Amino acid sequence: MSFNKNGSKAAAVTGFMLGSAITTLVSLYLTRTTRTSGNNGTAQKSRSSSTSLSLSSASASASASSRQNEKEIIIPPEIRSEQLSRNELYFGPAGMESIVGASILIVGLGGVGSHTAHMLARAGVGYLRLVDFDQVTLSSLNRHACATLEDVGIPKVECLKRFLYKVCGNHCDIDLRVQMYTGDVEKDGDMMTCPPSKGNGQKGKWDIVIDAIDDVPTKARLLAHCIKNDIRVISCMGAGGKSDMTRLHISDLKTASRDPLASKLRQTLKRTLKKDKDVKDLSFLEDVDQVAVIYSSEKVVVKLADFTEEQKKEGIHKFGAVDNMRIRVIPVLGTMPAIMGQSLAAMALCELGGKPFNPMSGERLGRNVRHKLFQHFKNRESKFRQRLEIEAKEEEDASKSVSDADESNSPRMINGSWVGPAQIDSDDVEYVFSEVWRNRCCVSGDTLGTVLELSRWDLSKPCHCKNIVLLGVKAMVKFDEAMAASGDGRNSVPYELRQKIEARLASCKV
Repeated sequence: MSFNKNGSKAAAVTGFMLGSAITTLVSLYLTRTTRTSGNNGTAQKSRSSSTSLSLSSASASASASSRQNEKEIIIPPEIRSEQLSRNELYFGPAGMESIVGASILIVGLGGVGSHTAHMLARAGVGYLRLVDFDQVTLSSLNRHACATLEDVGIPKVECLKRFLYKVCGNHCDIDLRVQMYTGDVEKDGDMMTCPPSKGNGQKGKWDIVIDAIDDVPTKARLLAHCIKNDIRVISCMGAGGKSDMTRLHISDLKTASRDPLASKLRQTLKRTLKKDKDVKDLSFLEDVDQVAVIYSSEKVVVKLADFTEEQKKEGIHKFGAVDNMRIRVIPVLGTMPAIMGQSLAAMALCELGGKPFNPMSGERLGRNVRHKLFQHFKNRESKFRQRLEIEAKEEEDASKSVSDADESNSPRMINGSWVGPAQIDSDDVEYVFSEVWRNRCCVSGDTLGTVLELSRWDLSKPCHCKNIVLLGVKAMVKFDEAMAASGDGRNSVPYELRQKIEARLASCKV
């Protein structure tokens, strides 16, 4: 399937009228071209209206019904193109090609994962592997993306495939694994292996892995696998017991705060990977490009449900769905896992489509803090300009006095360094501080617990957002020492880290 610029322009011009017409044609076309699988084109038998809520019997009957009644839906390229036209207008033809060619693994298809898988499929992702051992229950229906009463008792992954097939037809390859991820290759089989023919980049490597597991040990094993194999992973922290969507954040794992699941996960990962010879350090905790997490900084509103008298009497250990997993029930408001799942999908799609965003980390800066940081930055630039002008006067024996030079604040070059007024304002300060550098020193990773200041990175370029870094006290001292010794403060930063800093700067939106 190909996307081109002419297609994008046509979709934009025709708009509502073409969309309405094609929608009508799609309905007629699919009605005529849908045929019963394995029945040589005979008419589809009506689904039984009776639904059993017994988990074991419902699972068996649903699987049989799925095999007998599954329809083969063939969507022509021109109709599929119209389906994805709004996304193509957003990402462009190249971005849309990347999304369609992507392969994504999602582990955990409950309240969070089902919404993630749902939107990734709707957005055009070409290959999804869905992994979950659990079945749809009555209590799942308050948060699952597409489950209905008819789905109670069937595997969650089967429920999703049925629904998504009605949306995407033959254009989304959905691979189901009704099993638990264990981290044991013998038990997991090829679960973590991406098919060689899939993936945009390296063949046989997942473009993105989505972690929507709610069990800490299992979650830690999955993240450890991705870290050791250099696989991009986006992980969701706790959605239960919370409701305030304004306190959702996307950050690295180290930054995630006020989230019990994130705290336990950090400790478990440290213990797990500390013994692994393939992992040199714990830098993955601060590398949002390796492991990104979505979490809520809201304090838990309600606690885990208490054990019932029946559970206490018969033995608590008899009520776990799986050995060594949580038994007590987490109260969940269905909106929170839905929003978090949609957020995971949005981040994955924007990365694949070439429109990645820099998520804000933590609380916003207050107006007084922004003003103080801005004044400090302007004072630093002013002192730097004065020093350069004095040096230029001494070297060239210029007739123009320093005071005369100060009267002109126009941008210019002095001995290879750019001088001039600040090219940012207080709003840019918050953008650079919170979104670009996520409230951390770009060199050491120090957070707001230390004094952080803004500094120009490359002195030969103007002081705009693409050329301003955030430095802690120690990093700033070394930066200034290197600048005094060699004329370039960047020499105080190791080469590999310098490359990462410059890549981050290049992604800024001026």
